[in-house]
Amino acid sequence: MAEVTIYTRAMCGYCMAAKRLLDKKGVAYTEHDASFSSELRQEMVERSGGRRTFPQIFIDGRPVGGSDELHELDAAGRLDAMLAGEAA
Repeated sequence: MAEVTIYTRAMCGYCMAAKRLLDKKGVAYTEHDASFSSELRQEMVERSGGRRTFPQIFIDGRPVGGSDELHELDAAGRLDAMLAGEAA
């Protein structure tokens, strides 16, 4: 199983939607709540190549974007392979 990390903030509907999809798939993930942490926000921006929107999701260290991109990967049938640790 791939290592999944998600940077979130409080009261973020997109964050909740992304976590719901991951939970539905039974994926364990590490969540970093960056609501009140400028350090975590900066870390997220650096890891994501400059993206500042929430959430930011990483699969095996690779930035995949936010909730919309995660759901697009799922709709295209590519998310399960990525979560299994296979190349997308």
